[in-house]
Amino acid sequence: MKWEEPSVMILAGLLLMQVIAGVVGNGTPRTHPYSILNDPQADRSRPLNADFDNMEVSINESVHIWPMPASVSKGMAIVTLARDFAFGQADGNQIVSATLAQAFSRYIDIIYRPHALSQVASSLFQDSNIPVLEQLLVSLDPSTEELEFEVDESYTLKVPDPSNPSIASLQAANVYGALRGLETFSQLVSYHYSSRSLQITRTPWIITDYPRFPYRGLLIDTSRHYQPLESIKRVIDSMSFAKLNVLHWHIVDEEAFPIEIPSYPRLWNGAYSYKERYTTEDAAEIVEYARARGIHVMPELDVPGHGASWGIGYPQLWPSPQCNEPLDVSKEFTFEVIDGILQDFRALFPFKFAHLGGDEVNTSCWEDSPSIKRWLISHNLTGQDAYASFVIRAQQIAIKHGYEPVNWEETFNTFPSRLSKETVVHNWLESGTCPRAVKAGLRCIVSNQGTWYLDHLDVTWDQFYMTEPLVNITDPEEQKLLIGGEVCMWGETVDASDILQTIWPRAAAAAERLWSPLSITQQGSSDNVLQRLQSFRCLLDGRGIAAAPLLTLSGAYAYGRVAPSEPGSCFRQ
Repeated sequence: MKWEEPSVMILAGLLLMQVIAGVVGNGTPRTHPYSILNDPQADRSRPLNADFDNMEVSINESVHIWPMPASVSKGMAIVTLARDFAFGQADGNQIVSATLAQAFSRYIDIIYRPHALSQVASSLFQDSNIPVLEQLLVSLDPSTEELEFEVDESYTLKVPDPSNPSIASLQAANVYGALRGLETFSQLVSYHYSSRSLQITRTPWIITDYPRFPYRGLLIDTSRHYQPLESIKRVIDSMSFAKLNVLHWHIVDEEAFPIEIPSYPRLWNGAYSYKERYTTEDAAEIVEYARARGIHVMPELDVPGHGASWGIGYPQLWPSPQCNEPLDVSKEFTFEVIDGILQDFRALFPFKFAHLGGDEVNTSCWEDSPSIKRWLISHNLTGQDAYASFVIRAQQIAIKHGYEPVNWEETFNTFPSRLSKETVVHNWLESGTCPRAVKAGLRCIVSNQGTWYLDHLDVTWDQFYMTEPLVNITDPEEQKLLIGGEVCMWGETVDASDILQTIWPRAAAAAERLWSPLSITQQGSSDNVLQRLQSFRCLLDGRGIAAAPLLTLSGAYAYGRVAPSEPGSCFRQ
């Protein structure tokens, strides 16, 4: 794990920095709560009980979609959603698949959730001058619902369809592209208070969209703190709203081994408690829940380091009782256990990649253990040689079970020529790792700890947004090997109580960098981007996903996981 516990002095320094930022970031902070009564920009000529249509218009002045689609065309008209608005499939002879039917149900709930159904579009409030949208019809190839890596996630959304003003159309190659289009459509819908209706302004919309990178990930860590199933599901829900598509599940580490492994059932004796465990059925449920939202689940088995918890159930995996990691490289039993875990994982996690860790391996434990020292000498190996041999053998086991291995960058930095050609190098330490990896012909994932580690609370949203995965990679063939990036939510200071507001909204900044065209994101963290991200943060909060404010009291960019600094509109925080 790439994190050191901060000292009290460091934490105190961060707090002081936050206070200073609040004072000098954008002028002197207000000394009293915000009120519309004393806002110099407020229109005080209007009565306070007047409707706020002007606010609605201002919110819809620009395109408030996150992440920004590849191509957007909009108009100046308005449509109202019918009270019985529904999603459907364009070809009425096709049976709507279970995945699409579930998505239709979810998005009807999302669209109608902000207000009671009884308040929406009753005949009492209907405006006969505004066209009514009756349906959104989806056209796609229903032949397969297998979620493969690099599945086509493109879509075209038209609201309304040019051929029929009462219908919106969504075209996609498959159900997963349709899921992305449904999310975009849901972000266009807003509640209109005067008419008690759901409306879409700035129609007609024509949106053509597709992702920039096929791998757009978020890591969660269930070893440092256990995350209940419902907490993981809320994380998956939130990922789908930002069009992230890989949940990197760092399931086990030195602190805890919470997942059931049928081949070696005592491994989960390393869980924190009897109640903080995942059964195989739990894992399967998470994988299916994610698949239904177009999200892969990549398990991580971090070897040979970070393995102390394994020995609670099987002490023979420790080099010695006094030195419990890295896992014992000299015993065949160690690799039998890894083989059993990956075999059981293959039955649960169908994603093509499995993460094998390989980071932060201190071989002194091997060299200080007499039995392992004798083994090293007999095999003419140094500790570093044994480290490389361990990683390579773990890769071979993963490949045998149909996985392509992902390893943290230390493996590439230490013995690049020995890695399997199927290796995906996972950057976290050095910004120049991916340029070197792709030049060597290996694929790479960006997770620069300086800007894409969510547990680094002092990294503000704009730094997430400005991290460009393809920096210093100019050759088109090498660019193809950079498959994407991942933000990392390491678990030392998060559990179910605070994981969402630590992830969001900063992860959304990276999500747009990974989804939207470079021509959009390279313009930088402008005021327009901030306003769109504030709008998305409010959307997350409205959907029950706790997302922290983006601004401090003074208007400076806030650190991660902060609380609102004063009363005020969600759209100004």
